[in-house]
Amino acid sequence: MPEGHTIHRAANQQRRMLAKKAVAVSSPQGRFADGAKQLDARTCTSVEAFGKHLIYRFDDDRALHIHLGLFGKFKTKKRPEIEPKGAVRVRMLSETHCVDINGPNTCEILDPAGLQKLVGRIGPDVLRNDADPERAFARISKSRAPIGRLLMDQSVIAGIGNIYRTEILWRQRLHPDMPGNAIDRDMFESIWNDSVELLKIGVKRNAIITVDGAAPSHLRYGERTNIFNKQTCPCCSGAVTRTEIAGRRAFLCETCQPLL
Repeated sequence: MPEGHTIHRAANQQRRMLAKKAVAVSSPQGRFADGAKQLDARTCTSVEAFGKHLIYRFDDDRALHIHLGLFGKFKTKKRPEIEPKGAVRVRMLSETHCVDINGPNTCEILDPAGLQKLVGRIGPDVLRNDADPERAFARISKSRAPIGRLLMDQSVIAGIGNIYRTEILWRQRLHPDMPGNAIDRDMFESIWNDSVELLKIGVKRNAIITVDGAAPSHLRYGERTNIFNKQTCPCCSGAVTRTEIAGRRAFLCETCQPLL
């Protein structure tokens, strides 16, 4: 599933393609045909990300809500457009660009009340300027759930995914099983600030890069991580432990991240 930096990068890119422009909306696959008709030929007023959710606002106060899930993809190109490839749920055409959305987990039209409800259940997004970290700290400091689970709960903090979760906890020397109510304000501020910095790097470089001073990678996905999917810890050279948190694989160094 794409992590928050991917959705924010898509929002930045597609904002230049669609915002403040009349947009032709269709559903080549057919599964969103009724919704596409409601939005077709309207002006897209903005494109913005809330965690892992992408919102296209239109001039009639309705919004298109997209959540890619595990298999969804965005495909963008300059016009002229080509024939749709694969199961294109939504195609949006401005005068200059074509945006195709394939296989999203969620694809729906929201009225203002529906959009407000959605945004209200999403935690503060570390990449948004209007994020309120106090909301996240209030939830974490009152919870006995492990911090490794809380960081992946999008209603607590939005945008952090599985790889960032592992890497942030290692960088902060925190065991993923530490209960949320054991995280004091200084610890929380370190987690929050590190998350902001790392995801901003992800937006800029279009890759998850958590190694300080890492040079660009020529690997397929460009990832540069410290312990995620690694055998040894770069700090102590000890073995990295692989575990599962809520069904998702996670990694930790028992030496550098002791459970206090």
